[in-house]
Amino acid sequence: MEADKTNIKNQIKQSYGKIAQRGNQGCGDGCCSPNTQGKTSILSINDISTKLGYSPNDLEGMPNQANMGLGCGNPIAMASLKEGETVLDLGSGGGFDCFLARKQVKESGHVIGVDMTPAMIDLARKNSEQLGYKNVEFRLGEIEHLPIENDSIDVIISNCVINLSIDKPKVFQEAFRVLKHGGRVSISDICATATLPTNIKEDLKMYTGCIAGAEEIGTIETILKKAGFVDINIYPKDNSKEILKSWAPDKKVEDFVASFIIEVRKP
Repeated sequence: MEADKTNIKNQIKQSYGKIAQRGNQGCGDGCCSPNTQGKTSILSINDISTKLGYSPNDLEGMPNQANMGLGCGNPIAMASLKEGETVLDLGSGGGFDCFLARKQVKESGHVIGVDMTPAMIDLARKNSEQLGYKNVEFRLGEIEHLPIENDSIDVIISNCVINLSIDKPKVFQEAFRVLKHGGRVSISDICATATLPTNIKEDLKMYTGCIAGAEEIGTIETILKKAGFVDINIYPKDNSKEILKSWAPDKKVEDFVASFIIEVRKP
């Protein structure tokens, strides 16, 4: 990896900490659009969310700072969550996907969000308190070292976060560990469709912008198989190019990466 791993992790923490402090006032260097520089409006965030696959109903009734327009898809739409299930969100941010999951698993279910940025955890807890949810919790931790018990999760979701990890095999090993037998994963993430140019690969802002850390599909498949997953299904989001064009227009990142849905199951 061209950039130093410690610098990458520190840059990600700093960037998403700033996003949490701004709330829904802008994405900055986050996944939603690295070139916005903190000027994204609430209206444009709703527009972004619609392009990602969220419905107007999904956006209603949410705390103002829950949805920050981060992500590259809608993993909830593919997860087929059931009432009573326990759901884990990797990189839960302000809690938006956790709150949508809570609507589907209802009172008898349980939702856990894990994020490594303290400011995001504080924001998500504040949002959850505003909603009055008693079965949604947020834990500070890294997705490579999940603060979750073995065999305790029915479904893992994640939205444009795993590409940020500097140790993706460890992320999926941890996901496998915490899932119950028969448990499933439904994530939306950025994957490489071509070899990334050096000027992208070495740009720290392209890491925080969910581009430079993207792995090629074949690599992801190998990682998933080695972790023990079966029924591997990876396919691109229909409007991936439309989503990515605004992220870094000067670098034409849509020629090298795309938004994918990744679905797998633990035997």
